[in-house]
Amino acid sequence: MTTAVLICDDSNMARKQLARILPQDWQERVHFAGHGADALATLEKESIDWLFLDLNMPIMDGYQVLAELKKRQLSVNVVVVSGDVQPEAYQRVMELGALDFIRKPVDAAKLQVILQSVSLRQPDKTSAQSKRITDTELNAEMRDVFQEITNVAMGQAGDLLARLLNVFVKLPIPNVNVIEVSELHMALASVEQHSSTSAVCQGFIGGGVAGEALLILTDSSFKDIASLLNFQGDLTPSTELELLMDVANILIGAVLKGIAEQLDMSFSQGHPVVLGQHAPVSELIKANARRWRKTLAIELSYGIENYNINCDLLLLFTEDSVKTMKQKVAFLLEE
Repeated sequence: MTTAVLICDDSNMARKQLARILPQDWQERVHFAGHGADALATLEKESIDWLFLDLNMPIMDGYQVLAELKKRQLSVNVVVVSGDVQPEAYQRVMELGALDFIRKPVDAAKLQVILQSVSLRQPDKTSAQSKRITDTELNAEMRDVFQEITNVAMGQAGDLLARLLNVFVKLPIPNVNVIEVSELHMALASVEQHSSTSAVCQGFIGGGVAGEALLILTDSSFKDIASLLNFQGDLTPSTELELLMDVANILIGAVLKGIAEQLDMSFSQGHPVVLGQHAPVSELIKANARRWRKTLAIELSYGIENYNINCDLLLLFTEDSVKTMKQKVAFLLEE
């Protein structure tokens, strides 16, 4: 009987990429799910042999799916495929019954080893024509591509932060949109609930792509950050600025590096600029709005489990950069 496969990922691009490197004789029975609840519904209706499961999804994430599979005693081979490569993430999914863990973007060789370990044949490589996006708007398919690229880079940054602080980093679902400068405050609406924030901005450029990275840290986060970094002494504005810069260097640098690697390019980063300390985020944005016009905005909201630490990272790309980036990722979109 033909092997039945279910690929569960909120990214259409990620689902396509994984499906293409599965064994040729599996292609007849490949099912897709955009989130955990959708996957569970499919598993209840269909006889599925293998489930390839993302972790970071809306509605129901991968951890919740694994817990439900265990609770319902559903028999299926589960391989986690995720950009969240924190040691604790790996440990959690294995304890919940996953067979293995593949890091995004999917390594065909790693997948082959897993399949061969259960006496399955090597996946056949298939070819497809690249789908070129010539429109200047950010359509749904291109938005999905940018979101998945960011998801992978975000996972690498989260892993770096997790190892440095020995914590579990709660990774967000990236929010990708082309917005006007007047809409910038809407992209940070989730931060408005906090009374005061501190922010750092850092420009980047490379390969025809340019933009600015804006990191906003809630002031209530400083105490726990200082504790995790084993900082001794009183929290003065000077030490808080130092902690802000440390967090900005880690997250901005790692996310930009992850994006650049996937686009086969490199970024040069400018000197970080402090936009302000202990002020409502709306005031920081208003005071520095002249920096941006219409832009591709990618928003990430990080948190750390069991700690009162929250920060938003906003990547702002120029309009001209969007055209270049579309050309860079065109080869990732295949029929």
